[in-house]
Amino acid sequence: MLRRDSEQDREFTEFVTARRAGLVRVAALLVSGDLARAEDIVQTALTRMYLAWSRVRPDTVDAYARRCVVNEAIDERRRPFWRRERVHAQLPDVPIASFADGPRSDEEEVLALLATLPAGMRAAVVLRYVEGLSVAETADAMRCSEGNVKSQAARGLQRLRDTFPAHAHLSMKGI
Repeated sequence: MLRRDSEQDREFTEFVTARRAGLVRVAALLVSGDLARAEDIVQTALTRMYLAWSRVRPDTVDAYARRCVVNEAIDERRRPFWRRERVHAQLPDVPIASFADGPRSDEEEVLALLATLPAGMRAAVVLRYVEGLSVAETADAMRCSEGNVKSQAARGLQRLRDTFPAHAHLSMKGI
């Protein structure tokens, strides 16, 4: 069934208005709290989604959007630009915090902990335990098997527990 362009534009605009904030939240967790990178990832994912909008089934639009964001977050790290040294004209105003620095909020600590995981593991942990997706939904978003999701999520949580036992009390729910 073909929809008129103006109707497609209206539907896409409604979707973006309703879901963009949630997609940015997921992207921010996938890139360890870097809101600027998260915004870029979501913008790129939404652009790709807009181009495919006529082929996206209404019943799977949320899963498709999550998949686009996860793929873009993982693909972004594969680009050569991120492998090169980054040069800055000025030193940052605030030093990069470490776990030894002053007190942090639980959200800041969780983001810092997630940053220690590889991209695939971080995606599995974020989608399963922060977003609360099922194993099947996470596998669909990551384009991998359910077994891979289970092992990546389990290994990610275990790595966090082993590496940072003092932070085992933190909950990823509600971040």
